[in-house]
Amino acid sequence: MVEESVKAALMAPRNIVFPTVANAPAVLWLVALTCAPEIMLTLGESGLLGFEQLRGVFLMYGAFWDGLLRGWDPVYPGQSIAMFFTYAGLHGSLLHLIGNMVAVLALGGIVIARIGARGFLLLYAVSVFTGAMGYALLSNADAPMIGASGAVFGLIGAWKFWEWQLRQHLGSPMRPLWRSLVGLAVLNVVLWLLLSGMLAWEAHLGGFVGGVLFAAIATPTLRYRI
Repeated sequence: MVEESVKAALMAPRNIVFPTVANAPAVLWLVALTCAPEIMLTLGESGLLGFEQLRGVFLMYGAFWDGLLRGWDPVYPGQSIAMFFTYAGLHGSLLHLIGNMVAVLALGGIVIARIGARGFLLLYAVSVFTGAMGYALLSNADAPMIGASGAVFGLIGAWKFWEWQLRQHLGSPMRPLWRSLVGLAVLNVVLWLLLSGMLAWEAHLGGFVGGVLFAAIATPTLRYRI
């Protein structure tokens, strides 16, 4: 039964079915909470709500500021710790938000099929943290880092680990897996070039590694579910 559910989840990307409230409310609640700040900020900047300058305040308090790890003074006590999580709730635009949330919706059902709603939320939180860790270790930029893409790559990392597990168990060729990983790397390079270097690839890498490690520890074999 476990192997069948895992196999079905891994095959799902060929015919992506977005989660519904009936089978993945945790995914939808997470997406809704993540969307709320950007929707509010976008409406504010349009002048409809009367707080056009609020985005700067949100960035000041919630973004990941690498400088805080290099001696900058925090705005509030504990900011240098809180920012390892709060950055994932902010986005630079509606397009940035939509791209990340579509990925969460597409991957959330796959993850829940393997480790359940609690496992999904835990994996998401771990990936947010390791994404920030990757950025902290590999970047020294003064600009704020925001977005849930580190978490998205964590979900991808876990999914790819489970695909490796299943292929190994079935004796299937690994070439499609390696090809997809190369594709992810190429995608990051292309986006980095298109965005003139304004891509937090360090957070993507940190999130991906965190997702792989989480899956390897929490589900070391096909029989393990959390």
